[in-house]
Amino acid sequence: MSGKRSIFEEVGSEAPKERAAATGVIDKGRRGARGAIRAWLFVLFALVVVMIAVGGLTRLTDSGLSITEWRPITGALPPMSDADWQSEFAKYQAIPEFQIQNSWMGLENFKVIYWWEWGHRQLGRVIGLVWALGFLFFWLTKRIPVGWTGRLLLLGALGGLQGAVGWWMVYSGLSGAMVDVASYRLATHLGLAFVILGFIAWYAMMLGREERDLMQARRAKERKLYGLSTGLLHFAFLQILLGALVAGIDAGRSYTDWPLMGGGVTPPEMWRIEPWWRNLFENPGTVQFIHRIAGYLLLIFGVVVWLRGRRSAHTATRVAFNAVMIALAGQVVLGIYTVVTGAPWQVAIIHQLLAVTLWALILRARFLSLYPRAQSVRGS
Repeated sequence: MSGKRSIFEEVGSEAPKERAAATGVIDKGRRGARGAIRAWLFVLFALVVVMIAVGGLTRLTDSGLSITEWRPITGALPPMSDADWQSEFAKYQAIPEFQIQNSWMGLENFKVIYWWEWGHRQLGRVIGLVWALGFLFFWLTKRIPVGWTGRLLLLGALGGLQGAVGWWMVYSGLSGAMVDVASYRLATHLGLAFVILGFIAWYAMMLGREERDLMQARRAKERKLYGLSTGLLHFAFLQILLGALVAGIDAGRSYTDWPLMGGGVTPPEMWRIEPWWRNLFENPGTVQFIHRIAGYLLLIFGVVVWLRGRRSAHTATRVAFNAVMIALAGQVVLGIYTVVTGAPWQVAIIHQLLAVTLWALILRARFLSLYPRAQSVRGS
């Protein structure tokens, strides 16, 4: 005898079967090739880091003005004959850097600095090509997740802007009495590189977790810690710009004593240039002093943020802020060593690369304060 039927069951219908619960509704139709795009972003990130290092070495070797024209397409080919080399050298001989500072230079010496600048520009072309090929592939094969097309296009737009800013920077040293590029333009160029690096890192971190995971994690956002880490990110960016101003006028080699400057708390003749505001960009002592003071303040603020980060309920977040503190302390010590050794290029470039590391670590700590990683009670 069959069992009793429910009064709500339709006559003649089969026994209802259990339906599996639908999961991943948020991510359905939104995933795209998240892993592949993330790998592509990592490649771009690595290339931009190399670009920053090569750009720093180009500056440290005084090679940035060796190519006096901006030819985005045809400039990809270096001089191919003796006549081509003579033509490039003649163009360099017409600018103030050669006439005032490098009149001793022969063709063979010129080739050394030319290859540095050509390599720097060539790497920029490679980055642009890697972005374009990757974006077109993911776009044409419809593998870009929903909502990500504009973000990935932004990276390409910023890369194009960076090329234009690079030429704007170089152009400042081709006329007048300038033997170097304008320091504020150098700071703009480097600052934009760090902005691009920041967007790439942030996007890679977002793509490393599913949309549903990010939405759920956002509910556990540590608001106070996120605000402090955002402030630390902005402060670090300001210090990076100040470091570029120091590099732009070789201010790091002007005073090599520490903690004093020229035997005093402040460097002598801090405001000797008229009008006074030009000292903030052109006076080596003033520029280095500001960079030093900003470094001390950044360290103090970093300690405050770190102490707050240690109180996070999430293990991954605490580890991230510990890493930030270690990198920040190391950067301050290395900065002091760079000064007292007269900023040799080997030490200066390590100082710049550690700034990149610190920047990435702050971004990661900020990301984890916004999207904390879930953990078990036992794990905590």
